[in-house]
Amino acid sequence: MTGSVPRLVIAAPSSGSGKTTVATGLMAAFAARGLAVSPHKVGPDYIDPGYHALATGRVGRNLDAYLCGPELVGPLFAHGAHGCDLAVVEGVMGMFDGAAGEGELASTAHVAKLLRAPVVLVVDASSQSRSVAALVHGFASWDPEVRVGGVILNKVASDRHEALLREALDSAGVPVLGVLRRAAQVETPSRHLGLVPVAERGAAAVEAVAAMGAQVAAGCDLDALLALARGAGALSCAPWDAAEVLGAAPPGPLRPEGPRPQTPDGPKVAVAGGSAFTFSYAEHAELLTAAGAEVVTFDPLRDEQLPDGTAGLVIGGGFPEVYAAELSANEPLRKAVADLAVSGAPVAAECAGLLYLSRELDGLPMCGVLDATARMSERLTLGYRDAVAVSDSALAVAGTRMRGHEFHRTVVEPGAGAAPAWGVRAPERRVEGFVQQGVHASYLHTHWASRPGVARRFVERCRTS
Repeated sequence: MTGSVPRLVIAAPSSGSGKTTVATGLMAAFAARGLAVSPHKVGPDYIDPGYHALATGRVGRNLDAYLCGPELVGPLFAHGAHGCDLAVVEGVMGMFDGAAGEGELASTAHVAKLLRAPVVLVVDASSQSRSVAALVHGFASWDPEVRVGGVILNKVASDRHEALLREALDSAGVPVLGVLRRAAQVETPSRHLGLVPVAERGAAAVEAVAAMGAQVAAGCDLDALLALARGAGALSCAPWDAAEVLGAAPPGPLRPEGPRPQTPDGPKVAVAGGSAFTFSYAEHAELLTAAGAEVVTFDPLRDEQLPDGTAGLVIGGGFPEVYAAELSANEPLRKAVADLAVSGAPVAAECAGLLYLSRELDGLPMCGVLDATARMSERLTLGYRDAVAVSDSALAVAGTRMRGHEFHRTVVEPGAGAAPAWGVRAPERRVEGFVQQGVHASYLHTHWASRPGVARRFVERCRTS
C-alpha cells in the first residue's frame, strides 16, 4: 500500500544549513544499499530535484502546498513514491518558513504534517557547542504536531567539537542520527539563482552526488534513519493520476470531456530541454500525455529544427541568460520557433521561455516572437503570486485563477503585451506577460496539477490549430 511507504522529511533551522547535501546524500546512500528511493522537494525549487534524480535514478518531484493546495500534497507524494522502499523529502528554507503572510502554508513543517512524516533536523554546528541544545529543543517543541525524530549535525570541526555537541544534546531529548565534517568535494557551485543545475555540470555533478552519498553513509546511522522512516503514519489518500484528474477537473470553462488516452495520431508537443531549459514539473508532461499528446523533448542549444510534426511547443524555465550566445547562434531553430508561433500553433512559455521568445536578450537576437527585449538585472524577483488570466489563451480562458511563482534576475520590457497573460495581485497589482495568436508567455511558473484542464485545453488547441 502506497500509504505505508517509509518516509523522512529533511528540515533545517535556516537556509544554508546543509539540507541539500544531507537529503541528496541520504538518497544516494540508501540507493547504494539497493533500496528504491523516491526523491521529493518541498516548494517550487527546480534545481535540487535534478540532484535528487541523479542520486536515485528516479524523477525528482515537488510538493508545494501553495501552488497545488494542501489537498494535493498527499496524492502527489503517493504518486511519486508508488512502489518505492523509502521516500526522502528535502525541505525548504527554515522548517517553519512558508508563503509570506500565509502562516505555515507551504512550509516544511506544514508538508511534514500533511505527510504524517518524521522530521530530521540538519543543524549547521560550525559556530556553536552547548547552544545547539537550546536550538534543537526550540524547533522540536515549537509545534507539537511536528515530530522531530532526530538531528544530523553538519560542519562539525573535530572529535572534541562533536563530543561537546553530543553532550549538550543529551538533555534535549532528540537523538543524534549523524555527524558530518566539512568536505569540499560535496560542495556544489552556485550563481545568481542558486545551485548550478545537474544538466550543466555533467561528470562533476555525478562525482559530487557520489561524494555526498559516501559522506552521509560514513557519518550517519542509516539503520536508525530507516527505522525512523518506517514509523511514519499511514496516508489514506489515493495516488494522483493524470488520466483520472483530467476526467474530474472542476466545472467551468476548463472542464475536459473525460479522460482520453494517448493515441498514435495524437498531436506532437515539443518540450524544450537541455542545459538552457532545465526547469519543469514532471506532472506537466504526464498531463499532456494523458490528454492525448505525444510529448517529445528537444534541445535548443543543439537541435536546429523542431521535432517533425510539432503541433505545440512548451518552453519552461531555465538559464537562457547563461547561454544567450549559443541560443542566438542557432538561427535555424529560432526561425522554426518563430514560424510555428506565426502559424497560430499553441506555445506555452514560462520565464526562460519568455526570454527566448523575446526580440533580444542582453542585446543578442532571440526568436522575435514577442516585441519585447530582455536583459539581466541586479534585482532578484522572487515569491509566490496569486494570478488571474486576463486574456483568453491556449492555456486558459479569461478569469481563470491560478497560483504561481516568480524567480528571476531579468527584466522584460515592456512587461506586458496588448493582451496580457496574467493579472497579479501581490506584491503589487499589475498585469504581466503576453497572449498573441497561440502564444502564452509569462514570468509566472505554474503547476498544472492544480488546474489539470490547462493541459486538456492546450492539447485540444494543438489538434485544431
